[in-house]
Amino acid sequence: MLDYKINTFLTLCEELNYTQTANKLHITQPNVSQHIKSLEKFYGAKLFKYENRKLSLTEAGEKLQSLSIRLNADSKKIKAIMEDIEEEKENLNFGATLTVGEYIMPQIIEKIDLDKYKVSMRVENTEVLLKKLENSIIDFVIIEGHFDKSKYETYLFSNEKFIGIGNLNYKSEYKLEDLLNERLILREKGSGTREVFEHILFDNNLNTSSFKDIVEIGNMNGIQKLVSDGIGISFLYEKASLENIKNKKIRELNIVNLNAYREFNFVMLKENKNKNKYIEIFKMLQKLYV
Repeated sequence: MLDYKINTFLTLCEELNYTQTANKLHITQPNVSQHIKSLEKFYGAKLFKYENRKLSLTEAGEKLQSLSIRLNADSKKIKAIMEDIEEEKENLNFGATLTVGEYIMPQIIEKIDLDKYKVSMRVENTEVLLKKLENSIIDFVIIEGHFDKSKYETYLFSNEKFIGIGNLNYKSEYKLEDLLNERLILREKGSGTREVFEHILFDNNLNTSSFKDIVEIGNMNGIQKLVSDGIGISFLYEKASLENIKNKKIRELNIVNLNAYREFNFVMLKENKNKNKYIEIFKMLQKLYV
């Protein structure tokens, strides 16, 4: 459990306002000031500064914030581990992007020995998951899409086909350019599926604004329902649409200049003390997927 002064500090980092911090913590504003002054005295550094009547973190404050976030996450992890000691189960505490979490992991989890492992999976977009990984909220992630691999330890989990989909009226052969008068139904910005498609468009000297109209939906089933109803077309991983294609609710668009396969990656932090353990988990999950 973190020192209450650190908790005050982290809250002030979020609010950047003494009054709002006091209200959020149900303490007085002088108490907030006292906690911050006490920390500054203890660490021998100024943590906040006022510039143009706005409160901001100093360099020392940013460093303490980063360390405190990790310490807080580790504290929560320790608590969870202690609570699970009696169960003697190994934790699989990880994150997955929407396609992975909804269309790949269920078939893997049903094969996992749940008497041996306690599974906790968070499903978010790539950007959110990487932030949670960096803050030690989760141990590893399995993600689609583009990210800076140099910042992480990464292992190729699988290569997945990326396709276009439309309702059953689409039967001809198309080029991407032939579809620009269609309404485009996409995941939200920050999602791996969206980023993959944007890179494909870029390689073809196009972008999302090249299409007639764009609708953003944060749910794969919702996207495919709209496509089935003839509202527009979409682009996603084949794995996410196999069932609807099989049941003839939608069809794969025959696009001659879209022959795309993209990586799904197993990602963890660099210099991880549990690296060997997570590599073994990676091998187990990958074997269960094949």
